[in-house]
Amino acid sequence: MTVLIDPPTWPAYGRLWSHLVSDTSYDELREFAVAAGLPERLFDGDHYDVPQERYEAIVAAGAQEVAGRDLIRRLLASGLRLHQRER
Repeated sequence: MTVLIDPPTWPAYGRLWSHLVSDTSYDELREFAVAAGLPERLFDGDHYDVPQERYEAIVAAGAQEVAGRDLIRRLLASGLRLHQRER
């Protein structure tokens, strides 16, 4: 299982956000998110948006910490990255 999370550096709605992805499958991503207690409303097509206050818990649940550029690179290499028009 390879679920990845980048640091909470993306500002929106008065807080910072991380991105949670799988470089294996959407099913793996959803299973991890459900087990970690992330609501479905945080799913954005090919990733979950994770608020800064949940970051530590998601890492403790087993997500691998990676830099944002590495997260995108691995998501693209997996073929799971959705382009904006596909969302």
